[in-house]
Amino acid sequence: MKRSNIGVASILILSAVLFTLGVIKKISHTQEDTKVIAVIPKGTASMWWEVVRKGAVQAGRQTGYEIIWTGPELETDREKQIQTVVDAIVKKVNAVVLGPNDAKALARPVQKLKAKGIPCVIIDSAVETSEDDYFSFVATDNFAGGADAAKTLGAALNGRGNVIIQKFVQNSSSTDARTEGFRQVLRKEYPNIRIVDEQYSLGTVEDSRQKTVDMLMRHPNKIDGLYAVNLQSSVGAYKALQTQGVAGQVVMIGFDSSPILLEGIAAGEVEALIVQNPFEIGYQGVMTAVDAIAGKKSPKKKPVPSMIVDADNLEEMKKKFPAALGL
Repeated sequence: MKRSNIGVASILILSAVLFTLGVIKKISHTQEDTKVIAVIPKGTASMWWEVVRKGAVQAGRQTGYEIIWTGPELETDREKQIQTVVDAIVKKVNAVVLGPNDAKALARPVQKLKAKGIPCVIIDSAVETSEDDYFSFVATDNFAGGADAAKTLGAALNGRGNVIIQKFVQNSSSTDARTEGFRQVLRKEYPNIRIVDEQYSLGTVEDSRQKTVDMLMRHPNKIDGLYAVNLQSSVGAYKALQTQGVAGQVVMIGFDSSPILLEGIAAGEVEALIVQNPFEIGYQGVMTAVDAIAGKKSPKKKPVPSMIVDADNLEEMKKKFPAALGL
């Protein structure tokens, strides 16, 4: 080989080596710089969880983390949520923010996250496992929210009457706590108010509507008050009152907010709503996960205050907390 050809060949080989090293370095650099937090809600079809997503995305933008929003469509699909957690483990995300749709069924997936060294922040609803298995719990004080609902309904009924409860799906820790807070306060502070019926739903507005209709028909002209424990239950219960022609006659306290429920307050057909701040729950969930990734300390519980919305403060609350109200 001529000397000139040898020189050209050497340059080509050297260029190829340098290019390859550059590509490898670039790939490695990209992998190291990829920062991903998986946020897994109870269900993606709910408007309430859509507001949680917005809060999570905002926190991701501020901290430079990519937010993967994925999970079951329906809040009753435990198997899909479990599989979503498994997928997050396989993808080796930096952290998981999880809203368990079943306190019992999601315990083992949370334990698996810990075993794989992936920090987990629980949001909205508790999971039945050791506190050591997750980093922190960011949620509304659901028991206190239920207590507020009981006090508001008790005052509206002047301490007397028959009430029904439209509950959510079984083993939903957050809504169970809201029911228990409501029940305990009525028992202690309003002994002349009786809970005459209560029903779980299958997690949809339509099923909540039908279950409420069933309760109203079982106790015709005997129901003075109604308490519904979350968004789907509240919208379904309100529609039931409307279809049965008793909206405004039965005093309704709902939990969570949407335009239709706010219209109900304005129309005098919904007494009050106990409103969470889903945007703040999503935002704080991701920010807490970032702290976990960085090795920072955090309180085991981070309560997000709820609010009472009624006819007296409706317009003011719309202006101050549009995201929390679902506007």
